[in-house]
Amino acid sequence: MTKFDWTQLINPEFYITLSIGGFEIGLFIVLFIVFAETGLFAGFFLPGDSLLFLAGIYSRDLIQNVVYIPGDFINVFLLSTAVAIMGVLGNMTGYWFGAKSGYYLFKKEDTFWFKKKYLLQSKDFFEKYGGKAIIYARFLPIFRTFAPIIAGIVSMDKKKFMFFNILSSFLWSFILIFAGHYLYGVFLKQGIDLKHHIEYIIIIIVIISTFPVLLKLLKKKPVEKI
Repeated sequence: MTKFDWTQLINPEFYITLSIGGFEIGLFIVLFIVFAETGLFAGFFLPGDSLLFLAGIYSRDLIQNVVYIPGDFINVFLLSTAVAIMGVLGNMTGYWFGAKSGYYLFKKEDTFWFKKKYLLQSKDFFEKYGGKAIIYARFLPIFRTFAPIIAGIVSMDKKKFMFFNILSSFLWSFILIFAGHYLYGVFLKQGIDLKHHIEYIIIIIVIISTFPVLLKLLKKKPVEKI
């Protein structure tokens, strides 16, 4: 029996290939993580973007371990749609949570699962971009988790929120999953199996997705006076 390593919890491939009693549960884990990252404020540490990109690479396995569906495109389309729906439901949960407990969150002390600074940064981000923040945040770690909560706190119009919620969720899931699936095919034709280079893929995606966040934080850093 392979010894469990806690570092696997931040490795997207671990969730995708997870099985219990010989039954592959990767699809259900992916869907739950998407919901948790966007619907539960404790989900900000979960591997969102890299998880979806790798889900695109493993799309056929994820779908056909649950139900056999012929046709490559259909498998990717169904996976992307399922992920998008979970993203919509996650944001709806976050919005509801923010509307019901906004005051409590701003008074809450920091814990391992909750960092108020992320909430405040997301609030600034939301005030700067308005409804578009829901779309931008979907592609940014941390902000992706807190944007719907902030929308609920500031009582954003529900119809407007749902429009940006649905649009952003489908853009996020379809772009990343289709990119993962078809880039895998392109590289495979060149003799490169991306499944053997997962670590590098994760690092590249993490750098790309966190760069805008780091840039924003650096810009906010006060300049020391001489």
